[in-house]
Amino acid sequence: MQLQTITHQTIALAGVAQAAALVQQLATTGTADSAAMEASIGSVLKIDADTVIEVYGSLAGLQLGFGHLKQQMTNYKIANAEQARYSASLVFLENQLSKQPKMLKTISEGIEKAQLQVEHFGLLHDNVLANLADIYSNTASKLQPKIMVNGESDYLTNPHIADKIRACLLAGIRSVTLWRQCGGTRWKFLFYRKKIQTELEKLLKQV
Repeated sequence: MQLQTITHQTIALAGVAQAAALVQQLATTGTADSAAMEASIGSVLKIDADTVIEVYGSLAGLQLGFGHLKQQMTNYKIANAEQARYSASLVFLENQLSKQPKMLKTISEGIEKAQLQVEHFGLLHDNVLANLADIYSNTASKLQPKIMVNGESDYLTNPHIADKIRACLLAGIRSVTLWRQCGGTRWKFLFYRKKIQTELEKLLKQV
């Protein structure tokens, strides 16, 4: 399977944008788009998917991400500075994480446990989200600089919402990993901006 195409890179970038959007939604409103949550959290558990789309279940599952990615890339002025910061931080963290074999082993073992939990409880059950949040806390969260999430203190201090936020950050790292596996790099993101925008329009028509 040829993964290193602009199409696959754009899909993975939408995954990153979606994770950032979900983090912001949860931190500022306490709730999040349920279809997007399913696709993003599900992507963490899809380690052996045959296609990039399969990682997210379907293109429809990335509708939120496609919309936010388009918003961020249409103007030269950043449309949502908070989301852009989360996305950039996720790219940086994933790069650091890729050099930490012990942490990668911890993530792999945690994901195996989460896969078993999903069979018993369902994908968005509190137990599954708490486990994914723990994985994030014990790995990526220990690296510097930490991602500082801004929002309403009532939501940020609520354990269930905090777990969802951390699980979404882990999903964001999963999407960055996928983007890199598809040949994505920072310079390509800068220089292929027009190509990515064109691809986004095509993909949005398929959603």
